[in-house]
Amino acid sequence: MMTREDVTAMILSAKRQAGLTWEGIAASIGMSPVWTHSAAMGMNAMPAEKAVAMVDALGLPQEAALVLQESPTKVWQQAVPTDPCIYRLYEIVGVYGPTIKALIHEKFGDGIMSAIDFDMSVTRVAHPKGDRVKVEMSGKYLAYNAW
Repeated sequence: MMTREDVTAMILSAKRQAGLTWEGIAASIGMSPVWTHSAAMGMNAMPAEKAVAMVDALGLPQEAALVLQESPTKVWQQAVPTDPCIYRLYEIVGVYGPTIKALIHEKFGDGIMSAIDFDMSVTRVAHPKGDRVKVEMSGKYLAYNAW
């Protein structure tokens, strides 16, 4: 029986062997690079047609399409990430999380930004002091319901 971890390993191997990028794979299945990578890593379920497109694009076994459609269990292996890039994002949320929350509440009211109805992009921005990484997130506002 094929697991999510098996499929992720097959995707990464096929990507590496073919010299593909996440942008190229995403374009071939009609999705964003952020969503495509997240789904490939097992953090999102793929709709059937996107799973089949991914399997076809990478030459994976058809069973992999079924695994890509399964609802994920989103877990992290560590309390604090040790990968430097991921840790910096964790640090940003730790430092600016309360500020982001306060500004969301000030502008929208008591609620949250959805991470389900959500878009994100990562772009490179030229800057005289060194290129910048621009991470842009857009999530639907969800008001807390008063019971």
